[in-house]
Amino acid sequence: MTSTTADAHSTFVLDLDKPLPAALRGAVIALGNFDGVHRGHAELARVAREMASQRGARAAALTFEPHPRSVFRPEQPVFRLTPPVVKAELLAGQGLPLTFVLPFDRDIAAIHAEAFIDDLLLGRLGAGGLVCGYDFHFGQGRSGSPEMLEARAMRAGVPVAVVPPYSWHGEPVSSTLIRAALEQGDVARAAEFLGRPWFVRGAVAHGDKRGRDLGYPTANMHLPRDCRLRHGIYAVRVRIDAVWHDAVASFGSRPTFDDGAPRLETFVFDFAGDLYGRKIDVAFVAWLRGEAKFDSLEALIVQMDADSLAARDILAGTPHFLP
Repeated sequence: MTSTTADAHSTFVLDLDKPLPAALRGAVIALGNFDGVHRGHAELARVAREMASQRGARAAALTFEPHPRSVFRPEQPVFRLTPPVVKAELLAGQGLPLTFVLPFDRDIAAIHAEAFIDDLLLGRLGAGGLVCGYDFHFGQGRSGSPEMLEARAMRAGVPVAVVPPYSWHGEPVSSTLIRAALEQGDVARAAEFLGRPWFVRGAVAHGDKRGRDLGYPTANMHLPRDCRLRHGIYAVRVRIDAVWHDAVASFGSRPTFDDGAPRLETFVFDFAGDLYGRKIDVAFVAWLRGEAKFDSLEALIVQMDADSLAARDILAGTPHFLP
């Protein structure tokens, strides 16, 4: 079990060969992958909190790592919106301070749906209540359904709430929709459905130092290989030591120089500290333009100046609604 007091959340990785500590049994559990922890997931969390309050229990989440699609289709990696640590933090922010993680593999996938309910949810976890989305499926061949969960758990005296599709401005919210928006560079649309800007976390790595020579020293990050964010220039905010700073960022292959592996390069406005090796969060607020190749360094600098001004103007008029 890992925990972080400052963020008021804890994560417990389930081992099906070992009993669960008695103190963790009895929670009202929201079930799902929770990738992105978007507005729809927030609704599941709200229902779980209410049920937990009514029953005098704690509220928790149960999720799966890695994403099941990565197990069955490893050649088509899922564009993950939130790594496990960030997911647990965001779930805690929604009032689910405890996250159970079920390590997902083909053996777990082969468990019969009835056993998943009886042995895991009701038996091992001793769930005091269960909350799932209308499209939650589980067990061998995804044969388990919300209706099965409701009928079987209710027979054992455990209440189940099935949350209907959650819409925002008339559109059903889903991780798939958010991924599609990010692939198009539409970070503003993604933020609408997430309820906050999408952000990435990583350690600042040494780069080629070109930005320093151009008057734009950047914090460089290597994003996961499955990241399919559209290459381009963005207005962003950067969290350094719990403080958010305005910035401009480029994600792409640097066509003016080397067309190398995609990299996120962020220039933090009015900041002079050393960030090498430190973990930072970069939140994407607005799309500025696509990636381009310039004929000269002078032309590139002129464009970087324009990008910085545009980012400053956009961020000056954009409220901070970040975790």
